[in-house]
Amino acid sequence: MPRRARVIRRECPPDAKYQSKLVAKFINKVMMRGKKSVAERIVYDALELVGAQTKQNPLDTLERAIKNATPLLQVKPRRVGGATYQVPVEVMPEHGLSLAIRWLIQSARARSGHSMAEKLAAEILDAAQKQGAAIKKREDTHKMAEANRAFVHYRW
Repeated sequence: MPRRARVIRRECPPDAKYQSKLVAKFINKVMMRGKKSVAERIVYDALELVGAQTKQNPLDTLERAIKNATPLLQVKPRRVGGATYQVPVEVMPEHGLSLAIRWLIQSARARSGHSMAEKLAAEILDAAQKQGAAIKKREDTHKMAEANRAFVHYRW
């Protein structure tokens, strides 16, 4: 990261099927070793499964799941006088979106059994209903921030 100039963010082009930037970011996070076509197939299959199970637009379900998994607070270590404090700070919207997507994919990969598309669909459905591992991760982050609220005056 440069010290002086601001980082210029590149816009992610929307995906081919849904024309959504959110789905394109999701595909890019699922992708491993540059295999984008495999990642696209996984995400599209997962969204089709979500649509079949909910009988609703899968994009709305994905947006709701990501919104539910997005953290508002997080803790950052801050060194003051030889001691390191966990200082609660607010999460920037772009970073919160990135964390939510990452947590959804990590918890889907951690599930056992079935194909990745089925695991991802199940995790998206759980997160849309405010349950599952990604939501637990968000709650744990919020609990840690709440527990360290006494150190909020060290925020910089």
